[in-house]
Amino acid sequence: MRRFTQLFQEVDATTSTNEKIKALQRYFHDETAENAVWAIYLFLSKSRKRLITSRILREIFQQISDIPPWLIEDCYAHVGDSAETIALLLKTVPLGENWAESPSTALSASSETPLHVWMERVIPQVKQVSEEARQALIIDWWANLDDFEIFVLNKILTGAFRVGASNKLVIKALAAEYDLTEAVLTHRLMGEIQPTAEFYQRLIQQDAADTQPSQPYPFFLAAQIEADRFQQETLTRWQAEWKWDGIRGQIIHRADQVFIWSRGEDLITHQFPEFEDYFLSLPNGLVLDGEILCWDGQRPLDFNYLQKRLGRKRVTAKLMAENPVHFLAYDLLEQGGEDLRNRPFQERRARLTQLLDEHPSDRVSYSQPLPFKTFEDLQELRQQAREQGAEGLMLKALDSPYLAGRKRGYWWKYKVDPMTLDAVLIYAQAGSGKRANLFTDYTFALWHQSELVPFAKAYSGLDNAEIEVLDRWIRRHTKERFGPVRSVEPTQVFEIGFEGISESKRHKSGISVRFPRILRWRQDKPMAEADTLESAIALL
Repeated sequence: MRRFTQLFQEVDATTSTNEKIKALQRYFHDETAENAVWAIYLFLSKSRKRLITSRILREIFQQISDIPPWLIEDCYAHVGDSAETIALLLKTVPLGENWAESPSTALSASSETPLHVWMERVIPQVKQVSEEARQALIIDWWANLDDFEIFVLNKILTGAFRVGASNKLVIKALAAEYDLTEAVLTHRLMGEIQPTAEFYQRLIQQDAADTQPSQPYPFFLAAQIEADRFQQETLTRWQAEWKWDGIRGQIIHRADQVFIWSRGEDLITHQFPEFEDYFLSLPNGLVLDGEILCWDGQRPLDFNYLQKRLGRKRVTAKLMAENPVHFLAYDLLEQGGEDLRNRPFQERRARLTQLLDEHPSDRVSYSQPLPFKTFEDLQELRQQAREQGAEGLMLKALDSPYLAGRKRGYWWKYKVDPMTLDAVLIYAQAGSGKRANLFTDYTFALWHQSELVPFAKAYSGLDNAEIEVLDRWIRRHTKERFGPVRSVEPTQVFEIGFEGISESKRHKSGISVRFPRILRWRQDKPMAEADTLESAIALL
């Protein structure tokens, strides 16, 4: 645990990309495979399972501390993270005099205990013992670790482990250490990681097989269009499609099994059982990239229909009937077990259309190209996007390979301008992490007759200078406090942008909006001139 914590500190302490990579490379060079694979697992945020809640962690701390709950909450409001708050406050607690004796069957651990033992044998004990024994275990672990090690342990326990190293930096460090290409490592690390020494050895082998039956390919992402640059292109080498608002996914048929992966690397096969029979009827060795949508006839349904399908452990027949899904295929990445990603898009698409034409289905189809000759034609199509239930256009070079990540110049997204409403700031809450001392989370309202009705929360859109000015204003104009939330004088107006709007029974306003963010601070506009709820409903 000590060496992993040192790595965490080294990476977290610098903003230099090169220094982060060097720290990671040193770790992979020195560590055993058993520990290194767990470091990758944690750094790539594969550990999303919460073993214990932050609330329970605070309650355990309160059992051994004289610090009153209100002061712990106040400390948390300033720090913005429960794991870090407890680690800092434990400096004031003499654990040796307070902790309960751990069960005789429990496995104790310390700074010297290897990371893989912590992850495989020590930490899982919190799910295997009684509540009383769990409390004793955690206090015992705290007593045997230093301050930063406690912080790391708390983050792992609460499933909130994050570090200032992107997936790309981990891959760059591995590539440099083991003389592998980043493309190969990116593919090998897609999907599920088995935190075993055997997996690590396969990962770093020069000639290891890159594809397990369930393994997806890294997703290729479009960049926001650079209109001036694109207008210099020969438009005949580009294909235009609608940009649909669903879930980007890969559907895999290998070894007589079907796997569905989301772009966030979640295995979501069980959430969409309707696709399994169709894809099992196709030849083995297929990987299709596309969009999962709720569909009605020839057009998509609102995203809210799809939202009801997400995160479900069990999808009922009623849910499937009320929220029917459709897979709109964009690309063919593998056929007959052959990796097609380096073939030009035009060839991959020809293979895709032939495959699906030979195996027609009501639930699966391919995206249709849109006719255009000039950039003005594209602008006109873009203006029609919302009428089609789309977010805008996708523009793909016919000769483009299927790459990994967001590589500019091959695929562009040309989204519609956001919907906008001018709304009044009514509530504010401090952020978390580095922004724990600033009010950065805002709630906005619209007029309904003479009442301001909350309609959206937004966390982004202001620059640092504006955040600091608004933070000072919030502190001076607070009306009431509700825990961490402040009610403020309703005088500040902001232009709020969002991608979509739909009816909602869960919200007082009767509407919900997609991806709200602040476009600008309307200091020129009095609150009485903010938009009304009726204006929002008209956008439906």
